Formats: sequence, C-alpha cells, structure tokens
Amino acid sequence: MNDDFVFIDDHVPGVTWDAKYATADNFTGAPVDGYLAARVAGTRALCAALEGAQEKARALGFGLHLWDAYRPQRAVDRFLAWTALPEDGLTKARHYPNIDRAAMVGLGYIAANSGHSRGGTVDLTLAHLDTGALAAMGGGYDLMDPISHHGAAGVPAAAAANRRLLRTLMEDCGFRAYPWEWWHYTLEDEPYPDTYFDFPVAEGDPC
Repeated sequence: MNDDFVFIDDHVPGVTWDAKYATADNFTGAPVDGYLAARVAGTRALCAALEGAQEKARALGFGLHLWDAYRPQRAVDRFLAWTALPEDGLTKARHYPNIDRAAMVGLGYIAANSGHSRGGTVDLTLAHLDTGALAAMGGGYDLMDPISHHGAAGVPAAAAANRRLLRTLMEDCGFRAYPWEWWHYTLEDEPYPDTYFDFPVAEGDPC
C-alpha cells in the first residue's frame, strides 16, 4: 500500500464527485474490478494541483466535479477484456454509438496501461456553484467519439467555451490535456511516472 494516495474530497474542499466505475453507470454496464468504494482517490500531488484548479474555478462561479482519478490496474485489465466480449448493446448508444467496442484500443480510448493507475490523472468537468448542475460540454463522460476530442467540430459554442475554460484552468495548474477526451488531464510533474499501482479503491485501508 502506498500512503501517498488519499481520497480527493478529503483534501480538496468543495469538489463533488460521481465515482462511475464503482457503479453500473459506466461504459461496461457493471461495477468495475478494483472499485470497492464510491470515492475518487489520487496522489497528494494530484490533490494539491486540483486544489489550485478548484480555487480558480470557484472565482468564476464553478466547482470541479470528478468522475475518476486513481484507477487500479485490474480495472484497466477489465476494460481490455470487456472490449473482446460480444456486443450486447447495453451501453453502446450512450458511450460508443459510432464505433465497435473492439476498435476502442486502436482509436486510443482504452489502453493496456493508463496514467490513471499512476495516480496522477483525473477525469473531471465543471459544475455551476449556484445550481450544482454540470456545465454543458457537448458530450458526456466516456463518450468514445470524435465529438469528445479537443477542438472537435460540431460542439455548440457555449459547450466549446466551457471545454476551453476547463482546459485553461487545468493547464494553469500544472496539467496536460489528452487530445481525445475533453475530461482527461494528467499532471505534468507526476510523482510516479513509471509505476502502475493495483491496490483497490476502498474505504479505510488503501486510502
């Protein structure tokens, strides 16, 4: 166990979260291996950078809303195994309407190793502080489609502006964007750039 991993909401005041992979509300249609608690964990360095982004967002009337950060390697392995299963149509319309699940790896949406497993990557969006509603981004979380790419054509103007705002906030606080997913950011200066962890996300012991 690595003591440098913590639950982000304990260290970044005001963030909200919806730990999708601890539930069936994700592209696999079932809770994912390694997620034993509906919490979002990451390194202390990740938390420090997110705290800066949260402060900048708050000044503009937004807060950070997290979906995932640290991801056990066993969860990544599960994603890969899922791409090889026969299509059941359960989540296709919402998460990959225009591609086959078997194409996800080749298109860069799923990989054998993920920055999430290093503890320095986060999936997030902006939420309006006054209502709690998520900001319009022109496409949902884990929508594996060109519309999710940074600079994608066809994104409504307000949503495109929100994407640019999120990117500015994150890059100003030491993150780099992932071109294919508007919600995905990795610390430029990761504390564990070559280590892929596999302890579960669970209350008490691991975090």
